[in-house]
Amino acid sequence: MKTIKPMTLAFSIFLMAFTVPYVPQPPAQDTIPEPCINTNNTFQNGEKITYKIYYNLNFVWVPAGEVVFKIYDEGNQWHYQAIGTTYSSYEWFFSVRDEYNSWVDKNTLLPNYSERSVNEGDYHIFEKISFNQSARKMTVWRAKKKGEPETKTEHTVQDCVHDVLSSLYNLRNYDLSDKQAGHSIPFRIFMDKEEFPLKMRYLGKEAKKKVYGMGKYDTMKFQPDVIAGEVFNADAKMTVWVSDDQNRIPLLIETPVSVGSVKMVIKEYWGLKYDFTAKR
Repeated sequence: MKTIKPMTLAFSIFLMAFTVPYVPQPPAQDTIPEPCINTNNTFQNGEKITYKIYYNLNFVWVPAGEVVFKIYDEGNQWHYQAIGTTYSSYEWFFSVRDEYNSWVDKNTLLPNYSERSVNEGDYHIFEKISFNQSARKMTVWRAKKKGEPETKTEHTVQDCVHDVLSSLYNLRNYDLSDKQAGHSIPFRIFMDKEEFPLKMRYLGKEAKKKVYGMGKYDTMKFQPDVIAGEVFNADAKMTVWVSDDQNRIPLLIETPVSVGSVKMVIKEYWGLKYDFTAKR
């Protein structure tokens, strides 16, 4: 019987909700976003958003854990942080303590440096990446745990790239209010020592979307592609609902997996830059 680790899977899905390789198709000239420069118009220092993770186990939605996202203003850089943990009541099944950090240039929203510390059951990895965006050179240090001996590798990429965490905040800063359903945003991510050309597909608006435990929201709907394999079936469809206001924060993510399904639901939020007008 195949075993799925729900919290590990859910945290990875959330951080990589838009990170799937695709075969690029040249869009119309006026739909190409500037890939190496973006401006923050959606968040501010002190923003903190918590999401609850659910796994569908035998037709029952089981709360598995939480992911907390924070933003810090550090002078000429934004510091993003995401921490995912399982609930104590769930740890009889599987335990997760994951932390991701990314430091990005305020002028471009491109990462300069990132770290991730992954502790999932018996699996552990600590990784640091230095992004030399102008030279298209990435330096990666890896160890089993923080403080243990590291291995260093260097990699060349074709274009400017994001890490998985910085990509989420970068995508929030694309204004799609005047775009039609079907519009796609191309961008690139560097992860697992590899560069991926990606896209995020806009499906249009959905008013008064019910978010469990939080009420109803006006939303924009997106559908990232997924990679068929151990986790996803070939026909799996992931759906992301984002607040249809100036904050543009993810509210709900739903996706089937090879065994069951997973969803991430917003639980709490603090320090939003704008009034939360999407909430009905």
